[in-house]
Amino acid sequence: MKIALVGYGKMGKIIDEIATKRGHEVVARLKETPTAENLNKPDVVIEFSLPEVAYDNIKACLENNIPVICGTTGWLEKKPEVEQLAIENGTAFLYGSNFSLGVNLFFALNEKLADLMKNVDEYSCQLEEIHHIHKKDAPSGTAISIAEGVFKNNPKFNSWKLEETQGSQLGIFAIREDEVPGTHSVFYRSEVDEIEIKHTAFNRNGFALGAVVAAEWIKDKKGNFTMKDVLGL
Repeated sequence: MKIALVGYGKMGKIIDEIATKRGHEVVARLKETPTAENLNKPDVVIEFSLPEVAYDNIKACLENNIPVICGTTGWLEKKPEVEQLAIENGTAFLYGSNFSLGVNLFFALNEKLADLMKNVDEYSCQLEEIHHIHKKDAPSGTAISIAEGVFKNNPKFNSWKLEETQGSQLGIFAIREDEVPGTHSVFYRSEVDEIEIKHTAFNRNGFALGAVVAAEWIKDKKGNFTMKDVLGL
């Protein structure tokens, strides 16, 4: 495949390396806004940039009928507009708050646990995420996805807030520390015990590999997708 990378920071460079190893050709490495000219006619775009430019980047690609894999978080208020653009332009869009295989299995485990706990009133729920100090958004997109998995399966919660859980607002502790790639935990605490599920990333390679796998999967498809579609979860 021909892949264009939009956003060429740490993640972009790791994706470049993994895509090349898997036999793909990286035809563009952009830090600027993509255009028909500088994208160099790719089969797919992988977009890992910054929250403030993600929407414009994705819009430009979809309007050029190029499918987009997006891993940028912190811009999701405009996601419905992007999904509509993908339909209107007859192409495909896949957003992932986290492309790691392990994290997507963790999402499924979180939803199962939330369903098990919905009728057990002795336990309160709390989320925690730890990321490197350079991360722009808080809480992380992954933490928000985890919270949404709880809402979907446990009617006791319907929104999230930073810091401690209060009533129907599920609390998220967002910690920024050193060069941590990403750690996410879900706690259910009672007066007598605690249940915890946790995912710890050792490096960024798992995220990058997942993004390339998603790009391979989305070629020639039309519509809006998630990593659940890619992994058959």
